[in-house]
Amino acid sequence: MIRTLARVFVLLAAVVAAPAAAQTLAALSADTQQTRPALRAAAIVTDDVVRIGDLVDNAGIVADVPIFRAPDPGTTGRVAAARVIEAVAAHALVGLSADGIREVSVTRPGRQVAVNDIEAGVAAALATRYGLGSANDIEVRFDTPPAPVNIDAAASGAVAVEQLTYLARSGRFDAIVEVAGSDNRRMRLTGTALATVEVVTLSRTLSRGTVVRASDIALERRPRVQLSADMITDPAQVVGRAARNTISAGRPLRGADLAKPHLVERNAFVTLVYEAPGVTLTMRGKANEPGSEGDVVEVLNVQSKRLVHGVVVGPGRVMVSAINTPAVVASNAGPSSKSTSAAVRAQ
Repeated sequence: MIRTLARVFVLLAAVVAAPAAAQTLAALSADTQQTRPALRAAAIVTDDVVRIGDLVDNAGIVADVPIFRAPDPGTTGRVAAARVIEAVAAHALVGLSADGIREVSVTRPGRQVAVNDIEAGVAAALATRYGLGSANDIEVRFDTPPAPVNIDAAASGAVAVEQLTYLARSGRFDAIVEVAGSDNRRMRLTGTALATVEVVTLSRTLSRGTVVRASDIALERRPRVQLSADMITDPAQVVGRAARNTISAGRPLRGADLAKPHLVERNAFVTLVYEAPGVTLTMRGKANEPGSEGDVVEVLNVQSKRLVHGVVVGPGRVMVSAINTPAVVASNAGPSSKSTSAAVRAQ
């Protein structure tokens, strides 16, 4: 009887414990699924190597082990899933399978350092070490221009010139350059570098006598050694002046190329202005020569047929001051002395 009761209790305990055991097994199975190594279909890396943990979830203690070289900064590479599984097999990572993934894409964020930035770095080094003036005024030309340099997104991209030689006579340089954040950190660059000056040129050809407008001006950099002392660098010295002769577009302007514009043209009618203390007379004249403001020109007094000399004071106006004003008034007012006095009083 006692044995029978004991068997009953054992059976009852087994019945009661079965659901709990099943739950425990299910929980263990779920935990196993969550911690089992799993291959990723895509990964992002920020270093120059790809580690197991970049490609496999739940990689455990081998997560930091490098297995591949990373793509160049700013690019994406692809690797077959079978190659990943083969690469991690030697590191005792149990239970990893492709799970239907055929290849894994690996992206390395980055940005580019342009050729202009490399030129600026070389120019800055030349300016500092060889006294070529401002780096902005140095024109750098590479024999073989480098390609833009890919660097990590977080890198500074600073251009450092580690070695530099420069021959002032020829302008030749030889440099070893390093770009911070680049995998290919050092490159040798050769070329020429010249100190330049910004000079004033014309955007269009101007004929003789044409007045230069602001829209006609262009600024260009030219090697300093090729410039003469009278080349113009300030646009303010050009606007409003006239071409002495035809000037071709793109040619650096010299002071001798320009003159004050003519306010009086040859054979043009002008206004003669006679001045004396208390008297001002105006009359018509004809210029025998052209003139700019301040020039002394010869003018024919149309009324008296006399030649006089005066100073150009404005467009079509010539001032004659060193004269005997009463005699001039008399010669132009006619035989009546009354009309002469009236003319003088009117002025």
